[in-house]
Amino acid sequence: MAQTITLYVDGACKGNPGLGGWGAYILSEGQEQRICGGEAETTNNRMELTAAIEGIKHCPADAKLIIWTDSNYVKQGITEWIHGWKKKNWKDVKNPDLWKLLDATCQGREIEWNWIKGHAGHAGNEMADQLANQGVEETLKRINGGQTDELKKKVESDWLLNDPFGLDTAEDEELEEDEFTEEDSSILEEEKAMPEQTEIQSAAAPLPAAEEKEHTAVIANASASVILPAEIMHPMVIVTPPTVEAHGPRQLILDTETTGFYYQDGDRIIEVGAIEMINRKLTGSSIHIYINPKKPVGDSENVHGISDDFLKDKPLYAEIAKPLFEYLKGAEIIAHNASFDMNFLDMEFKRAGYPALSEVCEVTDTLAMAKAKHPGQKNSLDALSRRYEIVQRDRTFHGALLDAEILSDVYLAMTGGQVSFDMDALTHSETEQNSGSRQSIQIELPIIMPSAEELEAHEKWVKQFEEKHGTPCLFAK
Repeated sequence: MAQTITLYVDGACKGNPGLGGWGAYILSEGQEQRICGGEAETTNNRMELTAAIEGIKHCPADAKLIIWTDSNYVKQGITEWIHGWKKKNWKDVKNPDLWKLLDATCQGREIEWNWIKGHAGHAGNEMADQLANQGVEETLKRINGGQTDELKKKVESDWLLNDPFGLDTAEDEELEEDEFTEEDSSILEEEKAMPEQTEIQSAAAPLPAAEEKEHTAVIANASASVILPAEIMHPMVIVTPPTVEAHGPRQLILDTETTGFYYQDGDRIIEVGAIEMINRKLTGSSIHIYINPKKPVGDSENVHGISDDFLKDKPLYAEIAKPLFEYLKGAEIIAHNASFDMNFLDMEFKRAGYPALSEVCEVTDTLAMAKAKHPGQKNSLDALSRRYEIVQRDRTFHGALLDAEILSDVYLAMTGGQVSFDMDALTHSETEQNSGSRQSIQIELPIIMPSAEELEAHEKWVKQFEEKHGTPCLFAK
């Protein structure tokens, strides 16, 4: 019997593009191997792909491979999107050289691909991350051995020295690195996008012990995110917990993919994605589901890239209706051409024995908002993204979760961007209700003093900044 090998692969990049590294942590029959490498000028996505390629090549061809990656760009690309890319002869696909190499490396092998949340404390993923950063360091040493000061400065490993306010994180860079250029067709001017960095995990694979908590369902009520007992969940419903604590009315930016345009003629939902926003801040909570429609997807595969073969082992809508309904109910649903999504959702929930979603949720249609705000102009999601200078994403196919992410940016831009502080809003409201009267609000703010370790780290950073730039840092004493 062929051996089973588990691989944890990861990439890292100091700047995007910039100095990068990759790492693969390989476990087989009580043995472990660590490999890493890097490049002087690359991107985070290219390093993620290289880590997978090199890790697979390092393993025997007859071994069964179980691969864990924290990049959905890699996981979904090789398991879903690549079929459509091949049909389109790799048109408008970034990094085609590495995708073709990864595809060729996988041929004839038995491979199970899984997603794992990065930087969540899982030992295998943390080791792969360390190896990727080791690849960065070794590449930097190799480059600095015989290069000019100008190149040394270009591959500076401390991103904070170039970005002291932390506005340009590696996670954001990976989201932006692969942008689509292709115009998509859609109903009523609607344009959907395929997710690149969505948090989607293979439900068929067992969860690592450290990741079981991440699979606990998190839903939200009318005012804040709460924990829902895991027993109501389905293993193929992926719900991510909030990373930001917020209180206030819930808004869910939602999108669906379907087998066609007409729910009246039997078309069904095959994908649902929604992200949570409270007080105009994304909380990090989201829900994502693929659904078996029990009918062929037909020509719609050319739009969303989701095949019958991919959906055949996915749950029926009736099997996931309960956790989905509990997650959505009571919130304000925000969707582009909302009547399309809500008609399908109402139909599906009724078939599963639940009330229509529109009866338990408020609905906001951003297409209607856009037409009122920009009459006589094109108001597709893609057009609005360009108008409001929203960062473009890879748009080879339609998709649900990233579409919701793009729509959240568009919605915030259309409705005024940032809002005033709550205290200002309160004062304004009181002024209107009680003209001539003002109320003083006294708030005692806690003072949090830095630790000795934090002060030492600060002093070190300030010295590095002054050495690099030749001028004292703004934050120096």
